[in-house]
Amino acid sequence: MGKKWEWEIDAKTTDWTWNLKELLAYRHLLFSLVRREFLLSYQQTLLGPAWMLFQPIVTLITYVMVFGKLIPIGTLPPALFYFSGIILWNFFQDSFIESSGTFKSNINLFSKVYFPRIIMPISTITTHFLRFSIQLIFLILLIAYYAIFKDFKINFTVVTWVFPVAFICTGIISLSMGLIFSVLTAKYRDLYNLVSLMTRLLMFLTPVIYPLASIPAKLHWIVVLNPLTSLFELFRLSLLGKGTVSIPYLTYSLVFMILIFPTALWMFNKNGNKLIDVI
Repeated sequence: MGKKWEWEIDAKTTDWTWNLKELLAYRHLLFSLVRREFLLSYQQTLLGPAWMLFQPIVTLITYVMVFGKLIPIGTLPPALFYFSGIILWNFFQDSFIESSGTFKSNINLFSKVYFPRIIMPISTITTHFLRFSIQLIFLILLIAYYAIFKDFKINFTVVTWVFPVAFICTGIISLSMGLIFSVLTAKYRDLYNLVSLMTRLLMFLTPVIYPLASIPAKLHWIVVLNPLTSLFELFRLSLLGKGTVSIPYLTYSLVFMILIFPTALWMFNKNGNKLIDVI
């Protein structure tokens, strides 16, 4: 009577081989990867974990000095307006760029041991989500400071409590785009240079340094064509009470996310095993 194995690795693969049970079985690997990446980022550095706040604060100062008097941002304090856009953009940008190099950066590991390949990009976005969470706490403290000492009025409404929707959807879009480009950059290495260029250009089509309301009517459609636009405006509206959010544009962003996420998973899984011999 043959022995019944709990699980088995074989050559049979499909485009949808991942399941929640398998991912849960490797949860300890995920936690270890996140912990390793988080610690290695700040070991043997002068400021240590303070880099998580130092970089966005320096960027904030630069934006206030350069764009503060050039771009009208309404009645919002410049520090709150720019910092909210900076931390959300950094979360998207860092998650997207690092996850797009999944195969390129981990080929030695992938070729030696089996585990669900999706673990690597998930660990990447989880690490950046932890950094974003710490920066978000700082933003909330900054809002509290302006509310107490600068008479900044905070209006708590239903919209205030939906701010997690903005960064969760942003994270899913960044992960989805990262999965797609991880396959493309593995096949065509020069496309990795395009990723950095594309993110820099995309930033100017995303309301990071300007509010959507300041865009001329004839150029408005170009900015709202970016699915991140409504999410950034929703993030500011929910936390700061100022933002241009409409149901049609927000629905467009959510539909885009819903469509791109399973497409990215399918593409990543379909090509995951084949790319090991290509890179």
